[in-house]
This record gives sequence, structure tokens and C-alpha cells, in this order.
Amino acid sequence: MRSIKNLIIGLAIGTLAGLWFGVNIGRDEPLLSNPFEDRSLQQQVMRSGGEILEKSGRALQDKLKTQ
Repeated sequence: MRSIKNLIIGLAIGTLAGLWFGVNIGRDEPLLSNPFEDRSLQQQVMRSGGEILEKSGRALQDKLKTQ
């Protein structure tokens, strides 16, 4: 009976931790950040815009190096 109780508790804790990490992975956030924190649209746009600028800058540098 004790081993079944431990199994159920372990599955519950594992499920909750998996959901926590899964939401953060889906949002491209650090694993241990708060998944319930609301991110404003402005923050999302700034983040994605910065990533686009970095990628385009790297692509331009690579293109100039090959010429």
C-alpha cells in the first residue's frame, strides 16, 4: 500500500513539474520562470524584433565574408 501511495505522489509531482517546464519551453522562456506571468504584447514584439535583427545582421555578415 505504501509503494502505491509513493507512486501516485511521484506521478502527481512529475506531472506538475512537466506542465510547468512544458509551458515555459513553449513560450521560449527560462525553465524556472513563472509560467503564469503575463507578458505584454510590447515585450513579445521587442523580443522577437530583437531576434530578427540579430539573425539578419549575422546573415549580412556571412554574405559579406563570402564575397
